[in-house]
Amino acid sequence: MALASDTSVSAAHWRVIVTRPGREAQAWAEALLSRGVPCDALPLIEIAALPDPKDLAQAWRDVPRHMALMFVSANAVRFFMAARPTNQPMPRCRAWSTGPGTRAALLAAGWPEALIDSPGEDAPQFDSEALWDLVAHRVQASIASTPSKPSVLIVRGADARGQLAGRDWLAQQLEKAGLNVLQAVAYVRQAPVLTPAQQSLARQAVADGSAWLFSSSEAAQHLLLACPDLSLTQARALATHPRIAQRLHQLGWGRVDLVPASIDAQAQSIKSLT
Repeated sequence: MALASDTSVSAAHWRVIVTRPGREAQAWAEALLSRGVPCDALPLIEIAALPDPKDLAQAWRDVPRHMALMFVSANAVRFFMAARPTNQPMPRCRAWSTGPGTRAALLAAGWPEALIDSPGEDAPQFDSEALWDLVAHRVQASIASTPSKPSVLIVRGADARGQLAGRDWLAQQLEKAGLNVLQAVAYVRQAPVLTPAQQSLARQAVADGSAWLFSSSEAAQHLLLACPDLSLTQARALATHPRIAQRLHQLGWGRVDLVPASIDAQAQSIKSLT
């Protein structure tokens, strides 16, 4: 299976269009394909390093004082860990993630498995609410046992203008519980420049009954930036969370179906919808 830029697909060939960032899109498409779901990868979020890493260096100097580091994505793990100073040991605090991809990135980076809190692979949702259910008791225990106010660092991405990407829901819960919450930007999320072949595939896929798989509403917005003339009234989308589904409806997608976030359940759900 190849990336969309290398693929020519017949209009009669129904498939899923995976829109995650490049590395994740390719891996997810291959995983779906191995489970019997025909698909192509068309990455609609480009991940880039920070133009100026000095703030990230400061975040690393402050790591020892945090009770936990929360990573919003596997890319947050990769870019943050890549910035670790050579003379600084691995953190000994807990690491929080909202899903198995981020957890796998933490393990690959050498984070001890016993210090990782993440929803199980069979969880119905991989989101901040599921993570909060896991860590709320640790937060309360830390507050009760620590004389000073504990802190949590949320490691995330920002858009090309420097605006933080993602939701603030978890930060709000942590602050309500009595914690200091700090944010560290580890990478930039931006709209990709689609090749002519990718633009052609996009126009074909919104018209031939293919289903666009979105795990981020940002990817859907980037699609319209890259191809502003797309007609979505007959287009079909798959959303991994109700908030994403709501945004897709607002953007004008003709049909939006919810699918589970985990790969096995997602593949079964997609096949049942065809």
